[in-house]
Amino acid sequence: MFIRKSTKDYLKADVKDISKLLTLALDQTKEQLFSNPGYELNDIEHKTLNNLIKQRTNGKPFAYLKGSQGFYDLDFVVSTATLIPRPETELLIDIALDTFDTNKKISALDLGTGSGIIAITLSEKFPSWAITATDQSNDALKIAQINATNKIDFYCGDWFDALPKDKFDLIVSNPPYIEDQDPHLHSLKYEPIEALISGKDGLDDIRKIISQSPEFLNQGGYLLLEHGYNQKKQILGLLEESFVNIKAFKDLNKVDRAILAQLR
Repeated sequence: MFIRKSTKDYLKADVKDISKLLTLALDQTKEQLFSNPGYELNDIEHKTLNNLIKQRTNGKPFAYLKGSQGFYDLDFVVSTATLIPRPETELLIDIALDTFDTNKKISALDLGTGSGIIAITLSEKFPSWAITATDQSNDALKIAQINATNKIDFYCGDWFDALPKDKFDLIVSNPPYIEDQDPHLHSLKYEPIEALISGKDGLDDIRKIISQSPEFLNQGGYLLLEHGYNQKKQILGLLEESFVNIKAFKDLNKVDRAILAQLR
């Protein structure tokens, strides 16, 4: 016989994100959940919650269970076809806001857009910009198109391959930059591996972007890249041939995280 449990009973359980899982199972806000601790789950809610608990205990990120994740001041649909947006990437938006006039119309390209967080957030912060975004994954682009709130031109292809011969004032990217033998990859097993790793030193895709960007940048245009904690020195060396006014930035944890450079 099924023994009914209340939300209060479940909240005592030693389960990661149990309060969040309860809000999903019951389709309630956290405020609603805590305002009625004596609520007893019915059979369907109990089964739904246990399924969520099992998946979360096995390591599936909460964002995938919920189907969305916040980024900057927006909320984005996510799936296992896309990376989960991370707060470190918000630094790219901050740099753009500090570098460009919000009222000036420019063209921007987001390479490897995934769920579209960079392109879409830029379109919200810079409504006059003409924004293009690419990704090699059709499934990821479908998610980005669902998330898009303003006009963005989406193309499917490997970095620049799918683009018409346009030029841009800004190219921005959060590319794969993890080493393919990184011991921490097991903790990211639910996220798309092709969006994470980039060769032995994690720089294969960044090399390609840096080498091809000059062909797609207007004179004086900018390249803005997110990168790994230990890659700043190598990337600075890669940029020196074609770029000037190179600036490095740390994230909120004081870790090297982004580089902005201007085409010579």
